[in-house]
Amino acid sequence: MSSIYGWLSTTATAAPLPLLDAQRHATRGLKADAPSVRRHYKTAGLGGHGINAAPSIYQEDGLLVIVDGAPHWQDPELAALAGSHDAAYALAQGFLRQGRAVLEQMTDGFAACVLHADQHYALLAVDRLGLRPLAFYQQDGLLVFGSQLDQLLAHPDVRPEVSQQGIFNYLYFHVIPSPGSIYAGIEKLQPGECLEISQTQSQRRFYWQRSYQDSSLSRQDLLAQLHHELEQATRQCLPDQQTGAFLSGGLDSSTVVGLFQKLSAQPIDTFSIGFAAEGYDEMAYARITAAHFKAKLHEYYVTPADVLAAIPLLAQAYDEPFGNASAVPAYYCAKFAHEHGMTRLLAGDGGDEIFAGNARYAKQKIFDLYRHIPDFAKAVLAPIAAHLPPLRKVNSYIEQATIAMPERLETYNFLHRTPLADIFASDFLTQINRDAPLELLQSTYRRSDSDLLKKMLFLDNKYTLADNDLRKVNRTCELAGVTVQYPMLQENLVAFAASVPSKWLMQGFELRSFYRQGMKNFLAKETLAKSKQGFGLPFGVWMGSDKDLKEFAEANLQGIAQRGFLNPAYIKNLIQLHQTSHASYYGVMIWLLVMLEQWLLTH
Repeated sequence: MSSIYGWLSTTATAAPLPLLDAQRHATRGLKADAPSVRRHYKTAGLGGHGINAAPSIYQEDGLLVIVDGAPHWQDPELAALAGSHDAAYALAQGFLRQGRAVLEQMTDGFAACVLHADQHYALLAVDRLGLRPLAFYQQDGLLVFGSQLDQLLAHPDVRPEVSQQGIFNYLYFHVIPSPGSIYAGIEKLQPGECLEISQTQSQRRFYWQRSYQDSSLSRQDLLAQLHHELEQATRQCLPDQQTGAFLSGGLDSSTVVGLFQKLSAQPIDTFSIGFAAEGYDEMAYARITAAHFKAKLHEYYVTPADVLAAIPLLAQAYDEPFGNASAVPAYYCAKFAHEHGMTRLLAGDGGDEIFAGNARYAKQKIFDLYRHIPDFAKAVLAPIAAHLPPLRKVNSYIEQATIAMPERLETYNFLHRTPLADIFASDFLTQINRDAPLELLQSTYRRSDSDLLKKMLFLDNKYTLADNDLRKVNRTCELAGVTVQYPMLQENLVAFAASVPSKWLMQGFELRSFYRQGMKNFLAKETLAKSKQGFGLPFGVWMGSDKDLKEFAEANLQGIAQRGFLNPAYIKNLIQLHQTSHASYYGVMIWLLVMLEQWLLTH
């Protein structure tokens, strides 16, 4: 991947060049020979670098422009300029003609900055899906920004302080979602958002939002169009002979492999991860897909020793605490591919979030049925269910169904299942807003005026994809030394999926019914029939059986207990529950705490 960084000051008299060098050297995973660029003018500076190529950059007097990524342009003239020059040149010309509105012409993955030092002006933006990150610090006439938080911390006037709210949000979401960060005063742009600073004001706004307008085409016409959109999306990723593909054996990775193989004159290289743990290994499905499309499959089995080795490496690689345990298999898969000569990987992430494949969508449709029951019937049923033991499940259904969306999605969240006073120290709770996570969810959910299913898809496009899965895959690939592309998240395919009516995306309670119907003559029948799983990590199970992993985890739990924001009794009880109850379930919270402690140690 690539990275951009820089600053603009309205109070300094000159831009010291060593600051750009400091931001570059602060970048995690940077290799000494990485291609790089930089420009400066008076009190503004821009820089960037990449694994294989540097970001595009442009300067004309006091106008500085940099673009991370290779966006597509809806304006034909700007597309031509990008083709004859580069993305930064096209953005500069578009900005001079259209101002901030030029952002509406850009699709697919990018992060960009426009600076005009003489006018004390700055424009920061990220793409519609948040494929590329961008964070910023703004205070007392100083703007510092970067793709990684460490690039901001390299500026001497940015004084980092770990945010207690950031820690709380991490334990709630397992990541720290935008717009917040682990540091007080540093914020991240959300998908489709920009920050515009002028001499008179500073304003964040969403320059673009996904519109879920149902297509007027028939279901059969849309099914026929699906294959065209998928092939176009894969072709746009420009796979070559040094491009491989992640293969879990699920719908999306199998689709990407099949389409990539269709475009290739020779067998493509696919890479899959297995686990010697019951209920976690999906290698059989990966083999089915590879055989079905006559692709080459490379298999790697992750071990507890691999997990031990990866934990400190990943904790150091991420610029803030990151608790998605599947980062471990993702890293080993990307590393395995790099060792086999790959420079780029195609990943299947995003299909479930645009074609309705997550189990919670069906579950919430079931709960939504309750609101259609007449009020008089509810008045009779609710008290009966609450007092008759045989109707315990009915009562549980009613209790959950009466919770408003999107709060209902978090019913089984660890921080809702246990009183916060039992988990956290009282002093810590006085420093945070306990309702902040739900307020974040509500603010995103309410931005969409679609039906229940598409509001959940809209929500997941931010919290599941941009804040979590994309950060996981982007950073682990970067750590392994390869770039990554997402065919399922190309704009043409995402826009197409948004136009498919909800009643067809998910017929009744069948997940991905439209997609499965459309792919029934392309994917293997076993693939079409399998349920969603992915590269899950059996950490909780292995912690119970592997002595070294258990000792490492418990040592980190002791370390986090000494930091003072958790109740020691909670950690002690967590260890006991892991040993005597559901190891996989309680292993999730243990993993979150271990990764938090490791991040605090390495940063």
